[in-house]
Amino acid sequence: MLPEKVKTQIRAIYKDIAQSLPHFRSRREQNYMVAEISKTLAGDYDKHRRIIVVEAGTGIGKSLSYILGTIPLALESKKKVCIATATVALQEQLLNKDLPFFKEQSGLNFRFGLVKGRQRYVCLAKLEMLIGDNNGTQMAMWQTKPDTAQVELLQKLHQDFHKGRWNGELDTLEVPLPDHLWQQIACDKHSCHRQQASHRQCPFHKAREDVDTWDVLIANHSLLFADLELGGGVILPDPEDVFYVIDEAHHLPIVARDFSSAQATLRGACDWLEKIGKTAAKLQHQIKSNNIIAPAQAMQDHVTDLCAQLNQVAHFCDGQLAKFDNPENRLRFTNGELPEVLKRHAENLATASSSALKQFNKMQLLLAEAIKDGDIPRHQADSLQSETGFMLQRLENLHKLWKMMAKEDSKKGAPTARWIELMPGKQQDFLFCSSPIEVGFMLESMLWEKAAGVVLCSATLRAVNQFDYFAHQVGLSLNDGSRFLALQSPFDFENNATLFLPQMRTEPTDDAYTAELAELVHQYTADEMASLVLFASYWQMEKVAELIEGKLKVPLLLQGSAPRQQLLDTHKERCDKGLPSVLFGTGSFSEGLDLPGDYLTNLIITKLPFAVPTSPVEQAHAEYVKAKGGNPFLQLTIPDASRKLVQSCGRLLRKEQDYGRITILDRRLVSKRYGKSLLDALPPYRRVIE
Repeated sequence: MLPEKVKTQIRAIYKDIAQSLPHFRSRREQNYMVAEISKTLAGDYDKHRRIIVVEAGTGIGKSLSYILGTIPLALESKKKVCIATATVALQEQLLNKDLPFFKEQSGLNFRFGLVKGRQRYVCLAKLEMLIGDNNGTQMAMWQTKPDTAQVELLQKLHQDFHKGRWNGELDTLEVPLPDHLWQQIACDKHSCHRQQASHRQCPFHKAREDVDTWDVLIANHSLLFADLELGGGVILPDPEDVFYVIDEAHHLPIVARDFSSAQATLRGACDWLEKIGKTAAKLQHQIKSNNIIAPAQAMQDHVTDLCAQLNQVAHFCDGQLAKFDNPENRLRFTNGELPEVLKRHAENLATASSSALKQFNKMQLLLAEAIKDGDIPRHQADSLQSETGFMLQRLENLHKLWKMMAKEDSKKGAPTARWIELMPGKQQDFLFCSSPIEVGFMLESMLWEKAAGVVLCSATLRAVNQFDYFAHQVGLSLNDGSRFLALQSPFDFENNATLFLPQMRTEPTDDAYTAELAELVHQYTADEMASLVLFASYWQMEKVAELIEGKLKVPLLLQGSAPRQQLLDTHKERCDKGLPSVLFGTGSFSEGLDLPGDYLTNLIITKLPFAVPTSPVEQAHAEYVKAKGGNPFLQLTIPDASRKLVQSCGRLLRKEQDYGRITILDRRLVSKRYGKSLLDALPPYRRVIE
């Protein structure tokens, strides 16, 4: 039960915050959200299922609600709070604004900070090796032969770090580094060990010193999954001691799915497996103990075996090129079922990679012992640790892929999506990929049944006014003891916004639709001061821009023509000067874009946001629903479009006094049977339907 002391404390803090903020309005929805969160986490509703899902409409103040609903109770019950978000913007808002303000107003004594994954920090040992002398070790560390510019770029990073101009974090780089280059110098769990003297001052280890002392941790969804995949309590505190707040929770299913997938090439894998063989030989030479001989020699045998098998699979794929003759260069296996010959290869590769992994782990333990005993000089120790760690990571990924490829799918659940992509180039290669279709069962065992309590929240979680779709995606049920709460926005939608559906000659399926779209976009932006036009595809956005650019009297701010922030700044500058502005954007502008007040009064949505199942995972999911006798369009496409449409419309009113018009140029909202459910799921705007 929620202790009386905590109830009193929450009320007092809320009152103090209300008094300290000018124009603060106490909202019934916000009060209710705070109370329901704290009561759920205290076990008032269900002692074993302390999970609450909250859809909190814009303007409720969800950040303050979950901060107030969790921190006082966590401090009282000796728990920690972990707030996981999907975007950097929200992390920064929590770190620099919301939590400092709450701490000051509440008078509570707690520490907080932002936890970043290892991959966000440089490994100095790796960096030093990559810019070292042009010797065998340096070349082994580079995935491909480096050019002079790459080496010079890394040399500058090294200097900037040691001169205090850079703190070693990816997020503070002045000039962004290409992904493939950063991956080669990023900290990793295998080679960056604190026990080694050269790693004690590493940016990652220095950052982690503070984490144990924090009461509130801010993380992103990916870091949360990295910890859960390791069993929990490795990067973040133990789940049993944590109240998790998963904000922007509508991203959770996709993040969980991506985190659980694996991919690896065939011929590319053979190239680095040969390097592993050389690493094993080097370890056998460096480590004095006779115990290294057996695993090193076994490792050489496994490498030969793995390469032979991978080449056989590549040879098989070379003979199937006609099946890759499609725009995606992709061969997807129906119902995730591999042909018998590939199934046998997958099983053999899963076994061989598992054996190789065991032997390589033995060698790494022997290396750690030799370093501890002082048998290997420090400069050699660092080099060997980094090299073996780097190789081990790749070997683990290879094993994960082939294990997923070979795994027998359960008859009760959804199959695994499996596909191959042809990678043309000097050396034709094939990328094998595997991903779960549904992740609910995984979230249940990794998080829901382990955590002290969980709050899942977002402004858009329901689809066609129901929680069913989201609940199924994340492995919850409407009757499993979890709480589900939909709180309406306090905005006056009816008086502040008009939803306008003009008469049109065409629908999006007609060939003439794009031309009519261009006419209407020009017409409905002509006399407006602040417009945002959202498109369902880049192709259509660029085509419409091409058709109307000469007719518009204002410069068109087109997504992709400049960095996102630069476009938004230009748009705001024009609005501030009283000049009209028109922004064109696609799906990514439908979420997280904040243009309050006079920065947006005219929102045009060109087309209902139906996702075309182009990704092999989405195609496999639709196939699975169909196989069970379901309708993929009604069960997957419509709920997804409903949530996205609510999100797109949500760009218009960001503050209580905002106003404007939303125009939707898709008559399917009134011509198709499903249109009514999509319309009814939108806020109660004043409707004008021609």
